[in-house]
Amino acid sequence: MAANFPPVPPVLKPIQHYLKTAQEHDNRDPIVAYWCRLYGLQLGLKVSNQGIDERKLLLALMDWLESTKAQMADNESITNDVAAQAYLENYALKLFLYADKQDRASNFGKNVVKAFYTTGMIYDVCQIFGELTEEVTQNRKYAKWKASYIHNCLKNGETPVAGPLPTEDDKEFDQDAFLPNVDPQPGPSNTPAALPRPPASPQPPPVGPTNFTTTDPFSNVKAPTPPSEPEKPPGGFQPYTGGPVAGVAGTPVETNRMITPAGVQLRPEQITKAQKYCRWAESALNYEDLNTSIDNLQKALRLLQTGQDG
Repeated sequence: MAANFPPVPPVLKPIQHYLKTAQEHDNRDPIVAYWCRLYGLQLGLKVSNQGIDERKLLLALMDWLESTKAQMADNESITNDVAAQAYLENYALKLFLYADKQDRASNFGKNVVKAFYTTGMIYDVCQIFGELTEEVTQNRKYAKWKASYIHNCLKNGETPVAGPLPTEDDKEFDQDAFLPNVDPQPGPSNTPAALPRPPASPQPPPVGPTNFTTTDPFSNVKAPTPPSEPEKPPGGFQPYTGGPVAGVAGTPVETNRMITPAGVQLRPEQITKAQKYCRWAESALNYEDLNTSIDNLQKALRLLQTGQDG
């Protein structure tokens, strides 16, 4: 799915974050790449003072998105907003938990910075689907702050403090610190390292377009491979990945054939919502918020038993 695009003009500098994240996922995860470029396009179209260069890039993005959507027309995570939102939130959460675990273990490094940074970018992209939940909003704010905090510590030769800090709410994320220079300038920029993978099967690093102007000092750093198996969530819950749910002995089970004990046939979007409740419950436990975790599990159970949400 990788493609070459015109350089990003200075006027469209704010969307460069998302286009770069898309570039990094072209071969790693085309679904993430698609939504990052769509979000970048939406932001770019809102820029009023567009010139020839700006329109050239935006039209190239439109063409790529149209072509990619046609090629992936059988993938619900591209064609269905509910499935896409669940996919992106699940991907961002796995990446967030990976970075948070490394941070709390004091395994600081450029790759942890990149993981937190990319988590924040993907949570930004989730705004395509509407207002973010409180949980996602908190995770996004924390991830962006951690990326900036650890990055600045490493740059200044300081040792970061593991985990949350008492003053974290007072910190602001300097997103521009991670932007490559639009115009080539001498000296390195502050672009972080290559993205480490969330817990999943290892894959070769992506080979995306090379026409983005950057002087990334960490471009040759090889990202570590996280555990090949993700940490097992409570109750054996498996995150939604956009395909059929695995049944006994790995046999696919179509989600639209699931029937509740009360005889109600669950729709695919109801299954997705129940999975999201379970994921939110797991995330709440990571923050030791037992009440929120119980509330989300009860909502998931009610939905699976009766088909009723709430």
